[in-house]
Amino acid sequence: MSSARIRHALPHLALVTLVVATTAAPSLAEESPATAEALGHATALSKAFRHAAEHATPSVVVVRSEARAKPAPARDKQRGGGENPFKGTPFEDFFKDGLPEGFQFGPHGGGMPPRSGVGSGVIVDATGLVLTNNHVVEGADEVTVELPDGREFKAAEIKTDPESDLAVVKLANAKDLPVARLGDSDKLEIGDWVIAIGTPFELETTVSAGIISGKGRELGSIRRAKFLQTDAAINPGNSGGPLVNLAGEVVGINTAIASSSGGYQGVGFAIPINLAKWVSGQLIARGAVERGYLGVSIGPVDARMAAKLGVKDKKGALVTEVMPGTPAAEAGVQELDVIVGFDGRPVDGPRTLQEVVERSGIGERHKVAVLRDGKPVELQVSVKPLPDKVARGGGGGPRKGPGVEETYYAEAFGLEVRDKRSVPEDAYEGFEGVLVDRVDPDGIAAEAGIGPGVLVRKIGHKAVSSVAEFAAAIEKESAADGVLLQVRTPRGNAIVLLKKND
Repeated sequence: MSSARIRHALPHLALVTLVVATTAAPSLAEESPATAEALGHATALSKAFRHAAEHATPSVVVVRSEARAKPAPARDKQRGGGENPFKGTPFEDFFKDGLPEGFQFGPHGGGMPPRSGVGSGVIVDATGLVLTNNHVVEGADEVTVELPDGREFKAAEIKTDPESDLAVVKLANAKDLPVARLGDSDKLEIGDWVIAIGTPFELETTVSAGIISGKGRELGSIRRAKFLQTDAAINPGNSGGPLVNLAGEVVGINTAIASSSGGYQGVGFAIPINLAKWVSGQLIARGAVERGYLGVSIGPVDARMAAKLGVKDKKGALVTEVMPGTPAAEAGVQELDVIVGFDGRPVDGPRTLQEVVERSGIGERHKVAVLRDGKPVELQVSVKPLPDKVARGGGGGPRKGPGVEETYYAEAFGLEVRDKRSVPEDAYEGFEGVLVDRVDPDGIAAEAGIGPGVLVRKIGHKAVSSVAEFAAAIEKESAADGVLLQVRTPRGNAIVLLKKND
């Protein structure tokens, strides 16, 4: 702008200033009673947020992790390089024995390059214990923790639990540190105000506000936690920081976001602090988490399944398999039981049952409430530690093409089965049943998600190990009333209801 334009604008600025001065906003005392009351409430809420932040932020830390470059695994001298890097490409046949000796890809020869990361954490003990996420420190060779007051500490020991994505970092030579107050996440209700504190995009001690948007959320990547959902802004770098109520108490550990862009879109997730207390206590006491184990495979109860099993609502965990020699088997739990309570606590679904069993006393007797054929049954179970060798997924394997085995076509349900001998010996090893050979595209079985290759183990409670047994059992059932199939897929056991839509 030229000097002439500046001068031309000055009188207008003076005029505006004069107008503002002569029309100054009324003071709070001059507002109407309703407006003054509303402003008072807003000011009080603002003070509550300020109070929560002032109490919590001194204990919130920046967690910096460093991982050194890792060399590639030792090369197989005899074969000249190990696994073929061109596998699955048109060049695979040209390098059947891998790359010639001396050739490599990438600046680190196929190894892991150095990396660094920044997350958050919260101090839970004055001697230097920091609670954070496992994914913040996983694979790190060196972890440094920075406090808001400028002090910096190296991690002397790191204990992690990938199953819940939690970790405890022990700081070296630390004492008299500010400690967070831990609240009770079970008391949270949807709509409660919370603030998230952390280091998003390396902006230290950042505070954002929101509410509890949901409870009991499940994330497929983390199998052993039910999350709090919040719309308080959570971004990369917030992981491991606290979610705090207006009393300044930590009620969750910020962990993940749901986003199509990688940034904040109003849906964030935090691990409830009550779970974090239990996991961290186990890590501190024994270095690992010892979880309780029943020995059942479980699934949800939908509306159609509830009607078939005599369950009044959709709450409960449907037992799809009872492993032999396990606490559940010894207690008399049966397939098709619906577990609705454990030690007096209602069970609304599979993840709730898993959560309460894992935290139950090992070796102690516990009451299990089940519905069996619609009737209540109470069992006593002695929980054992979760075995290290428990598989994460089901078995199964490749299937041979159709042979000349006898088949049976259940027209009413739209599926045809053949003998299990039509699969390799190691497929579905240890399980009896008949193999689904084909399904009608528009049939009931297809609508229920049954496809070729599924092993049908039982019809209702009746085990079937041959085509003849399957035929005899299925002929007693009707599509109108529906029939429950206990099946096995490469992912594990499941219960499927085949029923004609009304």
